[in-house]
Amino acid sequence: MKKTILKYVAFLSIVTLIASCSKDETPNTDNDGIQNGNETGIDCGGSTGVTCPGPEVPGDNTPDTTGENLEGELSEAKTLDASKSYNLTGAYIIKDGGKLTIPAGTVIIATGGTSSYIAVAQGGQIFANGTAANPVVMTSGSANPTSSDWGGLVLCGKAPTNVGSTATSEVGDLTYGGTVSDDNSGVLKYLRVEYTGAAFNSSKEFNGVSFFGVGSGTTVEYVQSYNGGDDGIEFFGGTVNGKYLVSTNSEDDGIDFADGWQGNGEYWYISGAAKAGIEGSNNGDNSSVTPLTTTTLSNITVVGPVTEGALYFKEGGGKFTINNFYTKGINLGVKVKDTDTDAANRIEAGDLVINPMQFDTPVDGYKTSDYTGATQNFITVGENTGAGNGAAAPAWTAGWTKGL
Repeated sequence: MKKTILKYVAFLSIVTLIASCSKDETPNTDNDGIQNGNETGIDCGGSTGVTCPGPEVPGDNTPDTTGENLEGELSEAKTLDASKSYNLTGAYIIKDGGKLTIPAGTVIIATGGTSSYIAVAQGGQIFANGTAANPVVMTSGSANPTSSDWGGLVLCGKAPTNVGSTATSEVGDLTYGGTVSDDNSGVLKYLRVEYTGAAFNSSKEFNGVSFFGVGSGTTVEYVQSYNGGDDGIEFFGGTVNGKYLVSTNSEDDGIDFADGWQGNGEYWYISGAAKAGIEGSNNGDNSSVTPLTTTTLSNITVVGPVTEGALYFKEGGGKFTINNFYTKGINLGVKVKDTDTDAANRIEAGDLVINPMQFDTPVDGYKTSDYTGATQNFITVGENTGAGNGAAAPAWTAGWTKGL
């Protein structure tokens, strides 16, 4: 009740203040889903240097730090409340039979560093039901947030991989993989994950969102990784599809897939990746093992600069068909590891086909590919629409993404 009264008083104050303001026409350009007075350039009462707060709008749900803590294990159904604040203070594991529902507009603030992450174990489910106006946001609790502030989001399913059925996730040590191709780990829709990538050691660190053996019954649409310390989004085997995915400013690859992933991707917008825009491989220990990584990707944009190509085809690669691949400001279209015999064999067998691939204002001296084998026609250079009719952020990213 006390909070309700305070909100009402604050609302009356804002209304009074806005009545005396004159607003200039400077738009909100940071696309963070939150509109406030400083962003819209509202001047109050003619006073120099004074700004008034803008109206409360959907998506502006930044919580305080006095709310409910999330930590431990969940083995039953739990639904969060978007009007409350949630603090991720440690590992929060959704176990077999557990079901976590996160309504639109919910913000989860992570404060536990490396030990702070959300993981869905085999048999568990997560339902992040955001909207374009009210995304679900998982972010850092730091006063000055930066990459690697906390872990990230991990899903483990029962779908096939090529690393066996008793594999464990590289972070969290949860079992994943199996024979259930249509396994359902829930729904991720209009979800933004920020400042992830905390490291366990020099070789293990979180991605923004990691899918370990996740099945095709899982819905993954409109998901952004923002300022992650490792890969933005990564698929480790499984059959789940990814549609409308955004990776922004990852400190490794933008989107990565490996270990016999047999899903498809459509409408991916990748910018600011430190290494490859997309890294696609079969298996780092046995590059010819089956099931082979097999995918069709459509309407993809990679905005550079990148240091390992718009696409890095490595560790046996797999069977990739990529339609409408748009790049801008890159120095290399496709990188192929020069010692990777199995990846080369895949190209020679016609298993990598890109048609068309467009190079918009590439870096001077760029190459379409660094592959030196006999087959050089696996890339057809031409014009296409990419993920967003060019290098600009697509219309479907409006409202729920950040940093575009």
